[in-house]
Amino acid sequence: MRIETVLPAPPARRRLSRAGVARLTLPLVLLLVLLPELALADRKYGLFSGGFGQSQAVDTPFELAAFAAAVLGCQAFLFWLLWRIVRFLHRRRAESWLLHFNFAFFVGGGAIAIMIAKYQALAFFSDAMSFQIVRNLGGGSLVDALLYSLSEAGLMAIALGGAVIFYAVVLLVLRRRWRDMPPPPDVYRLGWRRGLAAFAGAALLLFGVNRVDDAREAAARFDSVIALSTLLDQATDFDRDGWSWFTYPIDRQPFDAARHPFALDIPGDGIDQDGFGGDFTFSGTAAIPPPPAIAGTRPNVILIVLESTRADSIGRAVDGRLVTPVLDAMAAAGSAAPRAYSHVGFTTQSLQSLFTGELAPIDDRQSLFRDFLANGYEVGIFSGQAEDFGGTANLVGMRRGSIFVDGNTLRNERSFSFAAEGSVNVDGRILLREFDRLLGRPEAWARPHFLYFNLQSAHFPYSEPMMDRVLPGAPIPRGEIDADNRDWTAHTYWNAVAYDDRLIGALVERLRRLGVLDNSLVVVTADHGESLFDDGFLGHGHMLNEQQTRIPFIVNRPGISMPPVIGLADIRGIILRAAGANPAEAPHPTIFQYLGVLDRPAQIGLVDAAGNRILFSLYDESVWTSATGRWTRYAALSGAEKQAADALIDEWARQRWLRHLREG
Repeated sequence: MRIETVLPAPPARRRLSRAGVARLTLPLVLLLVLLPELALADRKYGLFSGGFGQSQAVDTPFELAAFAAAVLGCQAFLFWLLWRIVRFLHRRRAESWLLHFNFAFFVGGGAIAIMIAKYQALAFFSDAMSFQIVRNLGGGSLVDALLYSLSEAGLMAIALGGAVIFYAVVLLVLRRRWRDMPPPPDVYRLGWRRGLAAFAGAALLLFGVNRVDDAREAAARFDSVIALSTLLDQATDFDRDGWSWFTYPIDRQPFDAARHPFALDIPGDGIDQDGFGGDFTFSGTAAIPPPPAIAGTRPNVILIVLESTRADSIGRAVDGRLVTPVLDAMAAAGSAAPRAYSHVGFTTQSLQSLFTGELAPIDDRQSLFRDFLANGYEVGIFSGQAEDFGGTANLVGMRRGSIFVDGNTLRNERSFSFAAEGSVNVDGRILLREFDRLLGRPEAWARPHFLYFNLQSAHFPYSEPMMDRVLPGAPIPRGEIDADNRDWTAHTYWNAVAYDDRLIGALVERLRRLGVLDNSLVVVTADHGESLFDDGFLGHGHMLNEQQTRIPFIVNRPGISMPPVIGLADIRGIILRAAGANPAEAPHPTIFQYLGVLDRPAQIGLVDAAGNRILFSLYDESVWTSATGRWTRYAALSGAEKQAADALIDEWARQRWLRHLREG
């Protein structure tokens, strides 16, 4: 008897149907765009991990859920809408694989191109390429020369040409295959009712996520959220005042164009435009006086601004060594402010206030550069940063002088290949070399000089290749800077400050050798402070506190009149008085501060001579004071607390109105 074993046939390989393949187009293109955008946004803003300059991170399950819902919801709706538009444009070829290819290429590729432009990726590649080639150049290669001359525009042209060639080649190859394939079905068809419901759902989703602070800030970085939010803003801005139901804060007066968040309060019109403190009363003048004359022997003035340097650097010892022995000695023999503060935690606005004496200048009609030029001074700039960043150089008149050396003119000698102007850093030794080259001879000092030095050592990541190890220990690698390495991060930062102190000592010694030190005012300050995870954050510009806003202010001469508390805007007047002029401006008894920009700050604050603060959050309308140590709703305040809050709001309104008058 013969027994045969019949084995089961192997299962047939399952193939995706035409509908299944067609359904993959939209989600694959969505992911192709979303994943690199997530990576770039997290790299730049630290959305999920926090990091330098990032005070808000999506780091709780609820925040992650809200963020993901907003981004995915907006991305899905926007890409579906673009699909319908692309399909409509294809008309007769709507039922073809060409539609899917064109959607992937033009919508996906277009979204990536917008992303590249947004994050200045081509500028980075061009800048980094040029930087590296200059570092390694030496053979006189024609290829190297061509690469060195390649600009961002050149890279854009190459990328565009490559895209056209890629499209033509792929289309030629695929069209042969499409001839033998049945057309795909329309798998993304939605009726107008379902489409409208999807739009309403995305709108409600955005409205809800706008109430979750960290998720809102993170989602607002993404192009799909920006696009849909802009559409909803326009649709619900009924009074066309720029505020709507989808802005943050929300417009609580949607049909009154005169009243909205951050409205400019017009004095004496009987209307409280911003909704706080009642109708504003203006005091002061918008007139800008001419540069004051400097009497007597005109001293040289050397103003040194230290990037991101805290006031508590002065007198600090680390591992048994003084961090700033040069500045300690200068403060002991000269003059130092009891308390000095920046008005805002960002370099651009801080420098503009320092040079003009105004919180928000509109031009250089009032500027230290004009002041000293009008008094017959030679003016020179030696800056390790790109002074064009934020338009500062033009706004304050830096180029009016005869010497202009900064991180752009020395672009190929900077410490890092970062392309962003805010990240350009040239080592202070190179600035001293340029000083020697341009002013290193006694005959160059026949006329008095006003010189501005900017030293970048203490900027994140607090270390660069040429920096001396003044304090013992290796610097922390950039990739390891986080809260878990707080002490190592701080130690690296203090070494950077110590290196700046050493550079200042080298500059002072040069002035001594040139025979001009005795007739020179050396002024040292900073643009703002720096958090080193000691207040929960790293960086600056996201809290109004001692770490991020209190700065040193030292002059090498004794007897310089110092008010109990000064702001950067007061320094112009102090320098001019010390040089022998008599400017009209007087220091303020309290220092006004703000987070962000003056017209739309997240917070405003006042700090007095004892360091006491009052803060007002314009987003949630609450007030914090040093006396209470807690946040209280503005509407619940009464008595002295209400008066103090209204005085703060009035100062904000006064500063804004002053800028408005000078603009008009």
